[in-house]
Amino acid sequence: MSDYLQFVRELALAGGEVLRQRYEGDFEVSSKSSAVDLVTEVDHECEALLLGRIRERYPDHQIYAEESARDASVLRGSTPVWLVDPLDGTVNYAHGVPVFSVSVALVVAGQPVVGAVIDPMRNELFWTEWGGGAWVNDRRLRVSRAATLGEALLATGFPYSRATNRDNNLAAFNALVPRTQGVRRAGSAALDLSWTAAGRFDGYWEMYLNPWDWAAGWLLVEEAGGRMTNFAGEAWTIDQSPSRLVASNGLIHDELVAVLAEARRELDEAQV
Repeated sequence: MSDYLQFVRELALAGGEVLRQRYEGDFEVSSKSSAVDLVTEVDHECEALLLGRIRERYPDHQIYAEESARDASVLRGSTPVWLVDPLDGTVNYAHGVPVFSVSVALVVAGQPVVGAVIDPMRNELFWTEWGGGAWVNDRRLRVSRAATLGEALLATGFPYSRATNRDNNLAAFNALVPRTQGVRRAGSAALDLSWTAAGRFDGYWEMYLNPWDWAAGWLLVEEAGGRMTNFAGEAWTIDQSPSRLVASNGLIHDELVAVLAEARRELDEAQV
């Protein structure tokens, strides 16, 4: 196990312990971009712990984190960058719903090289290294074998601007619900990707995410044998903006992309 991989696992475990200890306790909750875009003092506490450890261990590296280090220009440089989401699923956490995670990844020259996502309530540590496979605890992950959308269970999410933005994923959701065995909205993008890598979901799509949401999950999916692209089916890159990601087991990918394109055309025609 490389030093980077060992460290990213340690970070995720440490962050998960903070979330577990503070869960269902008393903490302050406030909003950011909208009334549904929440942040808690636990987000800040966890991020401060993780960033402190990164800066102590790798002082020459860059950091791109949700609450306190949001300069996206660091992603375009050659210096290694740590991407940190200290609490993915803050709305769930604030309401006492036990579906949330910590996600940490190291990206070098645009390529994730290690990543870890922890589900502290299920004691599941998802971890991966470029070229080394994807794992949950001590079990290797493989994507599912569902061959068609009709066999598939999908996951998705909706943007914080969904009340004011017509491009809010509802058209795609409505198009895919009748074509699949179901669509779930769990509330943590990092876990949605981890569960796609684990074969629990056959595919996942979402819009308007940030790199700290999907960097570790991207590597998990691909190392588990899956595929991740944008809505046009083009290879995923670290600088997707706005992000429109599709992840799957690979077998249903083209069919999923085609339905998303159809929903997009119908939405555009309705706006004319």
